Amino acid sequence: MKICVIGTGYVGLITGCGFAKLGHDVACIDIDKSKVDMINKGIPPIYEAGLAALLSKVAGKNLNAATDLQSAVRNSEFVFITVGTPSGKDGSIDLSYVKAAFAEALNAIGSGNDGRQSKIFVVKSTVVPGTTDSLAKFGEEKTGKRAGVDYGLCMNPEFLREGKALDDFFEPDRVVIGTEENSTMERMLQLYSGFKCPIIKTNRKTAEMIKYASNSFLAVKVSFMNEVGNICKKSGMDIYTVLEGMKHDSRIGGIFMNAGAGFGGSCFPKDVSALANYAKSSGYEPMMLNAALETNKKQPLKMVEIAKKKYGSLSGKKAAVLGIAFKPDTDDIREAPALAVINALIEEGAKITVYDPKAMENAKKIFGESVSYADSAENALSGSEICFILTDWKEFKDPSLYGKVFVIDGRNVIRRKENYEGICW
Repeated sequence: MKICVIGTGYVGLITGCGFAKLGHDVACIDIDKSKVDMINKGIPPIYEAGLAALLSKVAGKNLNAATDLQSAVRNSEFVFITVGTPSGKDGSIDLSYVKAAFAEALNAIGSGNDGRQSKIFVVKSTVVPGTTDSLAKFGEEKTGKRAGVDYGLCMNPEFLREGKALDDFFEPDRVVIGTEENSTMERMLQLYSGFKCPIIKTNRKTAEMIKYASNSFLAVKVSFMNEVGNICKKSGMDIYTVLEGMKHDSRIGGIFMNAGAGFGGSCFPKDVSALANYAKSSGYEPMMLNAALETNKKQPLKMVEIAKKKYGSLSGKKAAVLGIAFKPDTDDIREAPALAVINALIEEGAKITVYDPKAMENAKKIFGESVSYADSAENALSGSEICFILTDWKEFKDPSLYGKVFVIDGRNVIRRKENYEGICW
């Protein structure tokens, strides 16, 4: 099948490469010419485990990148919209990129018989419930084309974990297809016919909510365990022993059950905020979502509080920050707990050296000359008095790496009796 993917961020590039590996012809569209050129050379503009190897196999063959959206749409059967949906200052979702991509893509399809139901528009960007239906109305106002008549329209949310995104594409826990149109559902089922997982068939609005409910539940789970961890530390208990006792309960399980510096990334903070804002606009106060966000906001700063409790003033203290990405196996630093810690240390007057195996360039774009940058964990630790561990990269798990440096661990990376304190254990 011929597939157009609009947007080459994490979701778009993984989706495009995934379908290309399955034998489909894929056109990846982006307005950034430099990204397009990199993709066509087989070089991913982002780091994701396994992506470089896969892209090198499909680029220039059945996956090609371009800036010409209209040509790609005209030559495709499925048009996936995977552009960003950033948060506004109030936590609401910004749909301007989705609307712009959708309108331009609609303008590309023919009118009359040559455009009638020949293309399926698939919204894969994370959008609040009711958005895809509103896009149909928006598209009709802008172009005169009607969903279900001139084109098919569905919501097909992504459930990709950064660092494990390719695994999640090829072996998903489930595929959710939301559409009110029988013909669109049939064609989407054909597209996903080779996937051996449950396929949830529903309407567009419910499909959107499944995505938000899933991410918000996981975020609440993280914040809950961090809250319990904070209580345990105050009372002289080890949260990870508590977790060991909890996970064997079949009703609870052990997946996504960790305590530490909190969640970050492109999904959880943004999606929980968007769902909370959506709830408020519907006349409901989402107390649990608000609490999860507030707990997560405060959690990483507890590491700075530990350092201040030990040293008093941090002014002039040499501090190493290991890990800037919000999780291992990615270079994504969006909403990463490390950002809050580094900013707080800057305000305290500490002399900071940072290191991350993959996220250094992204860190430099944010912090510039405010911090120093090391090319290894060893060099970051050299001469440092304090070490803050913010990402659980494998290379940070060797206890001998740290010497006599006082370690404040935000990810349960190491355990030792001296010169060590966990954020909530």
